[in-house]
Amino acid sequence: MKFGVNTLLYSAKFTDESTNIFRSIKDTGLDGVEIALEQKGDIDYSKTLYKLKENGLECCSICGLFGENRDIRGPNKEYIKNGISYIKDCIDACVSLECKLFVGPLYSSVGRANLESPEDKKEQWKTCVSSFKELCKYAGEKEVYMAIEPLNRFETDFINICRDAVNIINDVGSKMLKIHLDTFHMNIEEKSSGDAIIEAGDLLYHIHASENDRGAPGTGQVDWKKVKESLKKIGYDKYIVIESFTPEVRIIAKAASIWRQTEKDANTLVEKGARFLKELFG
Repeated sequence: MKFGVNTLLYSAKFTDESTNIFRSIKDTGLDGVEIALEQKGDIDYSKTLYKLKENGLECCSICGLFGENRDIRGPNKEYIKNGISYIKDCIDACVSLECKLFVGPLYSSVGRANLESPEDKKEQWKTCVSSFKELCKYAGEKEVYMAIEPLNRFETDFINICRDAVNIINDVGSKMLKIHLDTFHMNIEEKSSGDAIIEAGDLLYHIHASENDRGAPGTGQVDWKKVKESLKKIGYDKYIVIESFTPEVRIIAKAASIWRQTEKDANTLVEKGARFLKELFG
């Protein structure tokens, strides 16, 4: 088991200057960094990789940022094209950063939450499956996996629970498509976070760790004992990444409805979360 942190805790946009946070991340005892890449060209990949290695870290994953104009489920054809192009750019970035995993709500723009008709939902599902088939072919050529993250009902109407992710993966039919679960979203949507983990099984390639209030893991109501037991049961040995937020990063705070501090600052949050997770998982 390895542990990391998502860069959105520190900045809404990761740039070359953002590599200055790597030393403090390493000092907390973490192993990796999940880079939230807004768009191609934001960073010099070779310099970022050098800085990671200089600090004894690795890029454990790249996290996608899906605004309104990046949406592979359609029906807007321009948005589908943008989404596919962006995901391919992120896959290329993974290769450059010696990373094997691209994660997040790849299937739709975040915040698109509507009461869709059954007919429209079915058509969107077909479009998404078709888009993923193209992307999985590209990912296979690059040897980079994609992991789908179910989001809570306030952030998407499309894939909310692990079963949704399993279903779309089955329809796509590619070994390059996996599951990414988040303790915050599971705490809202799943009947049991532990059962969702068991259901994901060997499809589970990534975990986001966050509390019910988006604070440091171990400080809230998430059933971490059950999460640990279930991960152990399926033999999970990949990354657990802290994805929490603070009001200081205003763009992300607005998007995630972070209106108050849960900790003194980002460093305190990471230190608490890292200590808890490492103690929990031994």
